[in-house]
Amino acid sequence: MPNKQLRCQVSVRIFGEEKCFGPGVADLLERVDRLHSLRKATIEMDMAYSKAWKIVKIAESNLGFSLLVSVTGGKGGGGAELTPDAKSFLAAYRRFEESVRSYADEAFVEIMGG
Repeated sequence: MPNKQLRCQVSVRIFGEEKCFGPGVADLLERVDRLHSLRKATIEMDMAYSKAWKIVKIAESNLGFSLLVSVTGGKGGGGAELTPDAKSFLAAYRRFEESVRSYADEAFVEIMGG
């Protein structure tokens, strides 16, 4: 009798010359979009700012477009925003990720009997 507790978990990663985009980068960008700050996003994720900056630069290099644009200071200080290309790519990535997961769940049940 199959174990009804079994499930599959699929993660979608996109590669260029190297791994450049996946769940972690997507999460980082969503937080930047919400918080309007790379630094605040890294604090919320308990990630070093330098690591986040490196991740963003690797993704930009492989994707061929900028993900973030700096917003200069003023009364509230500076920050960061997603570029239109980043917003579009992030939305497409999330749609693709959901499609892959949905297919994987169906295939798991069909093939593995889960």
